[in-house]
Amino acid sequence: MLFHASIPARVPQNVARVIAELWGGFHAPFPSFPDSWMAIAGDDRGTIIETYPSDRVICPGSDGSSFVPGASANAQYSAFHIAVASKLTPDEVHAIGDREGWRAVRCTRGQNFFDVIELWIEGTTMIEVLTDEMQKQYRAFATPANFRAFAAVAQA
Repeated sequence: MLFHASIPARVPQNVARVIAELWGGFHAPFPSFPDSWMAIAGDDRGTIIETYPSDRVICPGSDGSSFVPGASANAQYSAFHIAVASKLTPDEVHAIGDREGWRAVRCTRGQNFFDVIELWIEGTTMIEVLTDEMQKQYRAFATPANFRAFAAVAQA
C-alpha cells in the first residue's frame, strides 16, 4: 500500500493545493525539506504527496542522516507517474486542468481495462486521476489474476 510519495514542482505550494483539492483534503508546508509542501488526503492511512522544488533532488545521507537535499537542473519529463482516487466528477477534474492551464485528458488504459484522466501537473508530471466510476473499473481490472495474465502476455 502506498502511504506517501514526492513529486517535483516549479510551484510546490500550488501543486500541493491542487492535489489536495482533488482529494477533498488540505495542503500545508512540509518542514522536512526546504520550500516544500504536502497535499494531505485526510484519510485514515495518512496519505500525502510531498511537492518538492523541481530544481532539488534527494541524495543519500551520511553520518546517520536519511537524506539531504541537493540541487539539479529542472527536469522536463520523467517516467514517474502516480494514480490517485478523487471524489470529483470528470468535469470537475477537467475544470481544474483548465483553471491551472494544465493538460487534462480522459484516456483508456490497455484494452479497455479502465479509464483515467491524465492531469499534467505544471505540464511535466502526470497524475492519473480516477473518479468514482474509474475506480470501479480499475478495481475490477487490478486483481492478482489479471496482473498475472497481463504480465504473461508481455513475456510471450
